[in-house]
Order: sequence, then structure tokens, then C-alpha cells
Amino acid sequence: MYRWDFAPVLANASLLAEGLLNTLKVTGVALACGLVLGLALALFRLSPRRWLSWPAGLVIEVFRTTPPLVQLFWFFFALPLIAGIEMTPFLAACVTFSIQSAAFFAEVFRAGIVSVERGQWEAALAIGLTRRQTLGRIVLPQAVKRMIPAFLERAIELMKTTTLVATIAYADLLFEASDIAQKTFRPLETFTVAALIYFAVIYVFSLLGRGLERRLAVSGESTVH
Repeated sequence: MYRWDFAPVLANASLLAEGLLNTLKVTGVALACGLVLGLALALFRLSPRRWLSWPAGLVIEVFRTTPPLVQLFWFFFALPLIAGIEMTPFLAACVTFSIQSAAFFAEVFRAGIVSVERGQWEAALAIGLTRRQTLGRIVLPQAVKRMIPAFLERAIELMKTTTLVATIAYADLLFEASDIAQKTFRPLETFTVAALIYFAVIYVFSLLGRGLERRLAVSGESTVH
């Protein structure tokens, strides 16, 4: 019979906490940058100018359809060789997941913008607003409200995807758990604790997303997925 012993893992709780903080750092940076880049990509893709819409569509499709681990390895190993840019594990992780998140967010933004009735565009233009003013004051506020649940879902997926950074020796939660497991010879206990930490954090985000969906449903707003 296997005897569970969590004492060695709990003795290294500070390392797990540091790993969780590093995980949240990458997730936060990728979300912030991904939202900004995603909006830009969405607007470019909706542009009637092909020299804007075609490259934006290509970026979106490439980063939505290629494995994130391949993208991470490319930015960490290949980009320094090609461009001579020094990439730390943290920088490679942030760049990779920011662009990948931007590709997913771009489609969410595009769907949200398209979901706003065309008549609102026409009415705003008729009273003298420019297309930029219409987008910023009328269309985007409605679209973003509908997209919030989709954004939270992507945040959850992103946090789970960040476990890949352990493969390039970035000290996230999974990397620290692997290190503790090797040192204490307690892999079952270590990865059980790591799994519970991931579950607790992600479950909170899930509850937040469900709560927002219920509020939007009550208010009569549809959501974009």
C-alpha cells in the first residue's frame, strides 16, 4: 500500500506559490497584450482594404491552427537564430501566448462587432458621427459586453496552455512542481497539490464567467462565443 506523505510538498509551499505567481504573470501579460492586438487584428480583417484584411486573416489562421508548443519553441529557439534577438523564457512565453491570444480574440471581436445591427451604424452616420466615432462610442461598448464570457473562457484556456512554458525552463507552477517532485521523490503528492491549485484558480474564473453569463442573459444581452 502506498503511503501518502504531503509534508515534503508543504515544506516547499513557497516554491509552488512563486510558480503560481509566475503563471499568473504570463497569463496576465498575454491577456492584456492579446486583447489590444486582437482588436487591431479584428479591425484590420474587417477592413475593405485587402492589404490590411489579407495579412490579418493570415496571422489569425496561422496562430489559431498551429500547436502552441510549436509556436513557443519557434519563438524561443528559432527567432534568436534568425533575427539575433535574445529571448528569455519569460519573454518567449509572453510573445507566443500574446499573439496566439490575439488570434483568438480577433475572431471574438469580429463576431461581436458584426453582431451589432447594421441599422445602428447607419443611424450614427446619419447624425454626423464618423465611422471611428461610431465604432468607439456605439458599436464596441455593446460588442464588448456581449463578448465578456468568451474572454473569460479564453483566459481559462490560456492559463491551462501556459503549462507548456515548463518545457523551456520557465519557473511556472508546473516547472516548480516537477522540480519539487524530483527532489522529494514524491511525484504523486506534488502533482496532486499542483492540480488542486490549478483547479482552485480556474474554478474561480469559471464561476465568474457563469455569473456574468447569467447577468447578461437576464439583461437580455446575447453572448458571443
